[in-house]
Amino acid sequence: MIPTVYKRGDSDVRPWGSWVVLDMTPQLVVKKLVVHPGARISLQRHKYRSERWIVMQGEASVQKGDEFLRLCAGDGVLIAQDTKHRLLNTGKEELFVLEIQFGDLLSEDDIERLEDDYGRKEVG
Repeated sequence: MIPTVYKRGDSDVRPWGSWVVLDMTPQLVVKKLVVHPGARISLQRHKYRSERWIVMQGEASVQKGDEFLRLCAGDGVLIAQDTKHRLLNTGKEELFVLEIQFGDLLSEDDIERLEDDYGRKEVG
């Protein structure tokens, strides 16, 4: 297991919203994602980790592979390693999602962007 490069309290502002690391162990990272109304993260996949998303507040559309899901508060989805995925806030308020990452590499270095609304090509 490669140690995570995250630290509790790490955060970042992205064009679609923000994230903050709530907790972590060597095997997992727990983040809170905030996605602005109408915004979406890049279509991406991870080679070394899987993610579980749990909607805490708001309404989301999730692309998981070729499947599209609608999630509301309390709903969750597992995104398996190497599965293309995207999260979109379809509501009129901020979307809060608990993201639990687990796998062999838990860092921003494990993002392969396939499509991006904000012109980002690089990892992170």
